[in-house]
Amino acid sequence: MAVLPIVITGEPVLHTRATEVSAIDDALRQLVGDMLDTMAAAPGVGLAAPQVGVDARVFVYDYTDDDDVRWHGVAINPQLLISPPPLGEPDDVDDSEGCLSVPGERFPLRRSDRAVLRATDLEGVDFEIEATGWVARIFQHEFDHLDGVLYVDRLVHPHSKAAVKAVRKRSWGVPGQSWLPGRDDLEG
Repeated sequence: MAVLPIVITGEPVLHTRATEVSAIDDALRQLVGDMLDTMAAAPGVGLAAPQVGVDARVFVYDYTDDDDVRWHGVAINPQLLISPPPLGEPDDVDDSEGCLSVPGERFPLRRSDRAVLRATDLEGVDFEIEATGWVARIFQHEFDHLDGVLYVDRLVHPHSKAAVKAVRKRSWGVPGQSWLPGRDDLEG
């Protein structure tokens, strides 16, 4: 497997709805393996195919929760059901979120505390996961990528203004920019 470059906000594949996966084949298995290696090298807890420049409705995730339960897998052509997010302002610490396609930046964003993920795995088996807390947040974040939405697109003022400023300061927001985990240190 290989570590792939992660595209940065402004790349068109990040801002358009991804295409359904039509076949689970060796090419998809290779992509998923590469995505898992890339996510681990970044490091991250989730990675969607558009983030590595691939127009496909697939994401991977790997997160160990506070109870030492490991949530690890791939979601192909997922559907996501969520409860409404809590009302009020996001907490700067508890709701802090980041994205490998907006590397090194973190902003608070309210997300639903509950989500139901329905998808297909690499063996072609349909599955359903009921998630809460950070796992629910990860699923929402990665699912958004498949619909062409970055977390910074969902921010409310003043955080939305700060995100726009950060993207402009780093000269992002245009096609052709990426970083390679293990080589570039953009997360720090």
